[in-house]
Amino acid sequence: MSDLFLVGNASGFSGDRIDAAPPVVRALVRSGRPAALFFECLAERTIALAQIEKRRDPEAGYEPMLERLLEPILADCAKAGIPILGNFGAANPVAAARCVARLARRLGMADLRIGVVTGDDVSGTVDLDALPVHEADAGLDMSSWRMVSANAYIGAAPLAEALAQGAQVVVAGRTSDPSLAIAPLMHHFGWAEDDWQALALGAACGHLLECGSQVTGGVFWDPGFKDIPDPANIGFPIAEVSRDGAMVITKPRDTGGLVDLRSVKEQLLYELHDPAAYLTPDVVMDITGVTLEQSGKDRVALHGVRGHARPERLKVTACYEGSWLGEGEVSVAGPNALARARATADVLLERVEQRGLARRARADLIGVASVHDSDEGALWRSYDGPEPPDIRIRLAVESTTRDNADQAAREVLAMLCCGTAGTSGARWRVTPRILTRSFLVPREMVPTEIRVLEARAWN
Repeated sequence: MSDLFLVGNASGFSGDRIDAAPPVVRALVRSGRPAALFFECLAERTIALAQIEKRRDPEAGYEPMLERLLEPILADCAKAGIPILGNFGAANPVAAARCVARLARRLGMADLRIGVVTGDDVSGTVDLDALPVHEADAGLDMSSWRMVSANAYIGAAPLAEALAQGAQVVVAGRTSDPSLAIAPLMHHFGWAEDDWQALALGAACGHLLECGSQVTGGVFWDPGFKDIPDPANIGFPIAEVSRDGAMVITKPRDTGGLVDLRSVKEQLLYELHDPAAYLTPDVVMDITGVTLEQSGKDRVALHGVRGHARPERLKVTACYEGSWLGEGEVSVAGPNALARARATADVLLERVEQRGLARRARADLIGVASVHDSDEGALWRSYDGPEPPDIRIRLAVESTTRDNADQAAREVLAMLCCGTAGTSGARWRVTPRILTRSFLVPREMVPTEIRVLEARAWN
């Protein structure tokens, strides 16, 4: 058994670059070391959107780009003995496994062993009303909310068991992000489920890699202040993990981006509410004693992470359809654009109020003020800076019905003839608003199941 194991990441969310994996796989193969590759494809609302897709089509509800993500690297990974793990199963892990199996058979790999971990979907098995609320927006009226999904964040053990059963691809739904890295490390090094120190190292590995290129320069990148080379070809991260507790973060040498103390520190602190107690299903990670060292070009070593016993409860995030979002945009340009944009925004808000279409509405003047403004438009109303050459007016409404949201958004379209001079480029759309509330559930209430079959058997 090798004392050094490599973990690569090729996706930080659903919608990430689909060509990120090949350079990572080439680097893993070139190293000659035992390795694994994982794809992190879920945000809190992603699985709810996947459940909505599954309602429309029982064979949908998993990562829509799954085949495109895996096709360029599946054969190379299998040949090199690099297992692939991912929560790309989303709301439908079994259908995702069938998708991987179809791809494998098409590539002449009918003997590829595909494992599926299920059990995270607790929407029909756990009474959420009897559980303590962990995270929720204050002051929300839940009386009209309809549940879309409820998924527990499962840990690494069942994924590691799938690897132990010979799975070359492990498909899961809602896992903890760090667990996707912990699992292959558990399997390779034989870590016990209560080896808190080892598991903390794995959690640090997963936490640093889980957002893909964020640790290799993405989001970190700020032109003129924090520049990175070749951002169009930013490389995705690789962790070199040692049995003795050391770890180095790096990236493929033929890619853009960078790995330095700044990028690693930013990702290490990302979403870290308590540096002494970062909660995962597998371990509580403590980074208060961590030291970082630039050990070479695009190489940062991490030491000193500590681990404590895992939480007794698992986080369950429930998603609800609470209302509808209607959005519309239209542009004005040229002399007097600011006055025309303000007038357009005021008319749109007045029209929505006249027709009683929204319980909440706001207008933004993109190019003047939008990101940091209030619903009342305090910033764009008081703006006295230079006149922008063009402005995009955005109307957003929250409505109780889809039809009301659609009607409100269409008021933007009407401005093509009813609006000011030079109004153009209207668009609108309506989407369900997904609201979330998280709970804590005893882990014994979330049993998992593991199934490993050859691709020829997944039908």
